[in-house]
Amino acid sequence: MTTPDLLLDARHLSKRYGDTVVVRDLSFHIGAGECLGVIGPNGAGKTTTIRMCLGLTVPDSGEIRALGLSMPRDALAIKAQLGVVSQFDSLDPDFTCEENLQVYGRYFGMKERDIRARIPQLLEFAALTHKAAAKPSELSGGMRRRLSLARSLVNDPRLLLLDEPTTGLDPQARHLMWERLQVLLQQGKSILLTTHFMDEAERLCSRLIVLDHGRKIAEGRPRDLIAEHLEPDVVEAYGNGSVSLANSPLKSLAARTEVSGETVFFYTHDAKPLLDRLSVEHPRLRTLHRPANLEDLFLKLTGRQIREEG
Repeated sequence: MTTPDLLLDARHLSKRYGDTVVVRDLSFHIGAGECLGVIGPNGAGKTTTIRMCLGLTVPDSGEIRALGLSMPRDALAIKAQLGVVSQFDSLDPDFTCEENLQVYGRYFGMKERDIRARIPQLLEFAALTHKAAAKPSELSGGMRRRLSLARSLVNDPRLLLLDEPTTGLDPQARHLMWERLQVLLQQGKSILLTTHFMDEAERLCSRLIVLDHGRKIAEGRPRDLIAEHLEPDVVEAYGNGSVSLANSPLKSLAARTEVSGETVFFYTHDAKPLLDRLSVEHPRLRTLHRPANLEDLFLKLTGRQIREEG
């Protein structure tokens, strides 16, 4: 039985396309007011997982309970209580911002007066009040994503499913989206978020699951995962000749080293001896000393090799 305070409970999900297992024995849950982040390389199974939660893809095995109902059996009743922002823009280009919200509200069977009462609040939330009469083609990328988020809130959902909601946005637009998502969490909404941005995951998510090749390889709070899997300090060295340091005597001053392009990453419990040696023996190299972060975790668990889409 699903615990009453869980809005979403997925157990032992698996999905195969032909000979390729896209999702393998995946379980996770989302509680009230919680943001669960799903991170992983391209092809890790993130979008397929979202599609199964929406009833758009039927799992080969496993079960999904959402809002006290069963997916896909109760797909329509569940989706009536969800808010969804897809990876790609699905706004109607022929309608204004206001009309996009109005028409979307009708899909949920809302009364016209109730929709009209919500539109000003949603436009204000999305910082688009001054663009109510504008069409999506007249909006910036950030404005379109905020309108998509506002549209997903028309039915006042308790649970939001956001598939890479800030992809393609500039830093300012991303930060504004983050502010809006933080407001929703403070209001008690729950969010399932897939993202490629590690700073986004660390900023928004109360818990994370890391997927690779369709399998969950780690789960926990962002800072707990970093502490569990990584050394606390990272020293990056880059410049002419830096790559050779990975196999030099300096290697003994780090718990482990990695090379990416022309940069050597030293992961250590105490950066001072390494920094002192670098300054004396390699003064021309540029160095950066920083705490370990979620990107380091992601790369350690899934590798630095680029994954192609598909």
